[in-house]
Amino acid sequence: MSPTGPVDKDGIAFGSLGTSWVHLCVDMQRMFAEETDWHTKWMAIVLPRVVQLVELAPERTVFTRFVPAQNATEAAGTWQRYYRRWPEMTLDRLDPGLLDLVPDLRGFVPPARVIDKRVYSPWIDGVLDDELKRRGVATVIISGAETEVCVLAAVVGAIDLGYRVIIATDAVCSSADQTHDAALELYHNRFGMQVEVATVAQLLEEQRAT
Repeated sequence: MSPTGPVDKDGIAFGSLGTSWVHLCVDMQRMFAEETDWHTKWMAIVLPRVVQLVELAPERTVFTRFVPAQNATEAAGTWQRYYRRWPEMTLDRLDPGLLDLVPDLRGFVPPARVIDKRVYSPWIDGVLDDELKRRGVATVIISGAETEVCVLAAVVGAIDLGYRVIIATDAVCSSADQTHDAALELYHNRFGMQVEVATVAQLLEEQRAT
């Protein structure tokens, strides 16, 4: 199916976003956009809509970057098995430039902010949560890759921390269509009181109306 997935109809269900929101853009990096072992085929398709969200308020945007382990031996626990499966994606072998955001997004930094993470979740070390709490952020709009991996970790972590979560359904993507679609169904059917699903057009319209 297309990267909009099966769920893009609900829109913003719980009132205006106001001004206490950020856009958390997950792992839109060259190593996923280009022909690597982790190539995410839909990234080029959703990128224009991600750009639209960033353009709405670059100063409210936080980009995450996934930074792999140096090598499998230095990884923790089951991450060793993970990096033995993908040794070409460790820092020992990967072109460091591939860690960068894709060119269409790099120019927004600053005022947009970049945080690096070594695991799927951007919340695990507490730095992002502390920063957003200091800024009075209540709502997190999420875009990026991959829908059922790092985006999922960002969504669940934000839910656990009490944020209002809105997933931009046509600005998330995956390398696997079936699990991308299943994840969107999961967000809709299992997190209905804590997650809203909206298209980028719906988000932009909401902001124009405020």
